[in-house]
Amino acid sequence: MTKAPATKASSSVPKKAAGKSIAAKTASKKIEKVVTTPPAGTAAGSVTPEISRRAYRTMLEARLLEEKLAALYRSGKIVGGVFLGRGQEALSVALGIHLRRGDVYAPLIRDQAGRLAFGDTILDTLRTYLGSSLGSMRGRDGNIHRGRPSEGYHAMISHLGAMVSTVCGGLIAKRFRGETGVVGGTCIGEGGVSTGSFHEGVNMAAVEKLPLVVVVANNQFSYSTPNERQFACADLVAKAAGYGMAGHRAEGNDLIDCLHVIGKAVAAARAGEGPQFVVADLLRLVGHGEHDDASYIPAELKKSPLGRDCLELARTTLLERGWLTEKEASDWHAAVEKEIEETSSKVMREPAPDPAEEDWNAFATLGRNRTVGGSE
Repeated sequence: MTKAPATKASSSVPKKAAGKSIAAKTASKKIEKVVTTPPAGTAAGSVTPEISRRAYRTMLEARLLEEKLAALYRSGKIVGGVFLGRGQEALSVALGIHLRRGDVYAPLIRDQAGRLAFGDTILDTLRTYLGSSLGSMRGRDGNIHRGRPSEGYHAMISHLGAMVSTVCGGLIAKRFRGETGVVGGTCIGEGGVSTGSFHEGVNMAAVEKLPLVVVVANNQFSYSTPNERQFACADLVAKAAGYGMAGHRAEGNDLIDCLHVIGKAVAAARAGEGPQFVVADLLRLVGHGEHDDASYIPAELKKSPLGRDCLELARTTLLERGWLTEKEASDWHAAVEKEIEETSSKVMREPAPDPAEEDWNAFATLGRNRTVGGSE
């Protein structure tokens, strides 16, 4: 098998210095922005004002929605864990927005932005977290396991590599049915690439030349375990060549770069070029979950380029390019806040599931006549 070399998007692959952590080393690296913007409808990976605006609006929705979820959790309205994607929205939305109907998508616990971009809604998100029987999961399962398998939107089994294999299975099924031009995408943290499930999944994808895009959010800490205790390779993108996959690198908190790199990777997979492996450096701006204060993250790392807030960076970039106005940004923020508040109030008045009225049908049979979001 010919091994595809790793390709560079907007920064060089660092070489690991002995005794120095990847997190500390990456923190000092200067982030370079993509400054070229090809006209709409040009080459794969081109970034247009339209997709950038849509992505930013989705990032804003995800951020404000998760802030509401955190508040509901702290007030005892949500049972189970709440895991926020603060700092990861640019990377997440870039994958979800490049997928389309008929593709397979397996988001993880920090992929609210990608979920919304793929077609999930604020309404169904709140219904699932608050246990409403009217949601797509009918109040049956925990908040982070929601999805609509019959529509290619996989409910998460585990964030530790399991979803790579489920996406591969979905792509194999589509191949058997003669479906072409489809792509499967999933995100995973850098800690997840150390698992057997991840290895088995990407190895299968490479051998079968499946149109899979795996996006690795290298957020410097696997819960509280730093990178130097997680992997010994010079950089995670080097793993791509070992599996026979094409490798790409993105700046995880730069929306324009994420849209460019992931757009290019999705287009390559859709064109039959086999699985694509994207590694993006970023920093989770919150703890592992709302129960975690993230005290293990060094202050200097938070102040580094990696610690820049992707939402603020995206807003500044769009304003500088003239793709967004201050008034639009303000109006969007107000409109999204209003929608979230009104929707949460509505959902909290909805009925909880009643076991006596449950039909107990498998989830695979649900949603065939309904759209994502629970509406008839």
